[in-house]
Amino acid sequence: MHSLIAIIKEASFVSVFVIVMMLLIEYINVVTQGKIANLKSTRLKQYTIAVILGIIPGCLGGFASAAMYAHGAISLGAIVATMIATSGDEAFVMFALFPAVAFALHIGLALIGIVAGYCTDLIFKKHGPVEHCCDGLVIHDEIPFSHYTPGNIISLWKNLSLSRASLMSLLLVALLMVITGFFHQEEGFVKIALPVIISIAIIIVAIVPEHFLQEHLWEHVIKKHFIRIFLWTLLALIVIHLLVDVLHLDALIHNAQWIVLVIAALVGIIPESGPHLLFVMMFAKGMVPLSVLVTSSIVQDGHAMLPLLAQSRKDFLLIKCINLIVGLIVGSIIMLTGN
Repeated sequence: MHSLIAIIKEASFVSVFVIVMMLLIEYINVVTQGKIANLKSTRLKQYTIAVILGIIPGCLGGFASAAMYAHGAISLGAIVATMIATSGDEAFVMFALFPAVAFALHIGLALIGIVAGYCTDLIFKKHGPVEHCCDGLVIHDEIPFSHYTPGNIISLWKNLSLSRASLMSLLLVALLMVITGFFHQEEGFVKIALPVIISIAIIIVAIVPEHFLQEHLWEHVIKKHFIRIFLWTLLALIVIHLLVDVLHLDALIHNAQWIVLVIAALVGIIPESGPHLLFVMMFAKGMVPLSVLVTSSIVQDGHAMLPLLAQSRKDFLLIKCINLIVGLIVGSIIMLTGN
C-alpha cells in the first residue's frame, strides 16, 4: 500500500508539472498567433528553424512543422530535423524529473537534427512534400491586450464558469501541495521554478477570456492531455515497480542494455505520446543508460506525426525509417562509450 501511494504521488507530481507547462505554452502560442509556426527561410536556415520548433516541449512545434511541410514551406530534411529534436509530451516529464539532463539532451537532439536534416536532403534531393495540405496546428484569434481591463476581469469572475473554477481549484491545490512538500521535497530548479510557473498559470486562468479558457485550456489541455498523461505515467511507474521490487529484474535489464535500446527504438515508431514514458521513467530510476533515452527521444515524436500519417503513409514511413536509423546509430555510439 505504501508503494502504491508513493507511485500515485509521483504520477500526480509529474502530471501537474506537465499540465502547468502545457497551459503556459498554449497561452504563448495563442498570444503570439503561432508566429513561430509561420517562419519561412532558405534551405540552409530551415534546419535551425525546424529544430527550434522541435525542442519546444509538447507537440505544437511538431504540428507546425508538419503543416509547413505539407504546404511546401520546408523540405523533407527539415521535418526530419524537427521530429528528431522533438520528444513530444515526454519532454515535459523529462524537465520535471531531470531538468539539467533534459536541457542538455534537447540541445544534443537539436544538433543531431540539423545534421540529419542536411544529410536527408542530400540523399533525397528530388523528394517533394505531400500532395494535400494537412491541418495540424489550429491558430485562433490572438488575445488583445485591450481585453485585460479591470472591468472585463471582474465580469469574468461575476459570471464564474465551472471550467474556470475547476482549473483555479486544481492549480491552487497543486501550488499548496508543492509548497508544503506533499509530493516530495524538491531540489534545485524544480524547487524554485515549479511554484513560480504554477503561480503564473493561476494568473493566466484568472484573467483570460472565456473562449480561450474553454477551447484551449479546458477542452485541449485538461480533457485531452491531463488524464492521459496521468494514466500513462502511473502505468509506467507501476511497470517499473513490478520489474524492480516484485520480479527483481533490474539486474537482468542492466545486463541486456542493447536489447532495451533496440526495443526503445522500435517503440519510438508508435505515433503517440505515452508508451515512450516507460523509458523516461526507467532512465530517471537509473535502470537504463543515457543511450537508451537518447535513442527513444530521437525516434519518437509524440503524436506530432499523426497529421502527416493521415495525408501520406509513404512520407510518414520514410521519415520514421530515417529517424529509426539515426536513433540506432547515435544510441549505439553513445552506448559504446559506456553511457
